[in-house]
Amino acid sequence: MSFAATVLTLYPEMFPGPLGTSLAGRALREGRWSLETVQIRDFATDKHRSVDDTPAGGGAGMVMRADVLAAALDSVADERPVIAMSPRGRPLDQQRVRELAQGPGVTVLCGRFEGYDERLFEARDIELVSIGDYVLSGGEMGALVLLDACIRLLPGVMGTASSGDDESFETGLLEYPQYTRPVTWEGRTIPEVLRSGDHAKIAAWRKHRSEVDTRLRRPDLWERHEGARVRPPSGARQHDEED
Repeated sequence: MSFAATVLTLYPEMFPGPLGTSLAGRALREGRWSLETVQIRDFATDKHRSVDDTPAGGGAGMVMRADVLAAALDSVADERPVIAMSPRGRPLDQQRVRELAQGPGVTVLCGRFEGYDERLFEARDIELVSIGDYVLSGGEMGALVLLDACIRLLPGVMGTASSGDDESFETGLLEYPQYTRPVTWEGRTIPEVLRSGDHAKIAAWRKHRSEVDTRLRRPDLWERHEGARVRPPSGARQHDEED
């Protein structure tokens, strides 16, 4: 069974967008994943097809209505997880992407305006996810990011099964620097170790550079990596606590 993606949006014409090209597009044509879009406005009940209203308590902007969103979600409800793109959500990481890619698919809700009526999340099982600490015009771009990250992990999409194993975040570290021909460009030469043919030395160099770059560029990742590396096994930790 292929990975099935359903996107609830006010702008279904934004899909598949870039997901219709390159690896994701080929996988879509090959049936490795499927895409369905649902127009949220189709579930509005008034003559104006309203999907939003003024915020309770006052304030600028408009808020997406819980009743309309719930009706749209209920129309496609199944065993797949439901994710709402929101700057208030949990940051998306590679671990969550892997979990989603191993499942049957995902339903993605794309917000607009000032966000969602909070009661929607009290009434339905929905996971809030953010792709970064910045604000976009809507959740559609976030949905494209999330789906692309999942699709590339599906069997057969990237070709060689191990081709993504060393990429950034797969091991908790940033990926090591990459080089290709020509050997010398504008006076800069590919590091000698990468031209040595000594696979053990190359592996050691790559590991070292991943660690150095992560420590310098992403101290938050390095701190998590170091914490996980030195954490004792659960049994040892339990023994220490009992002592």
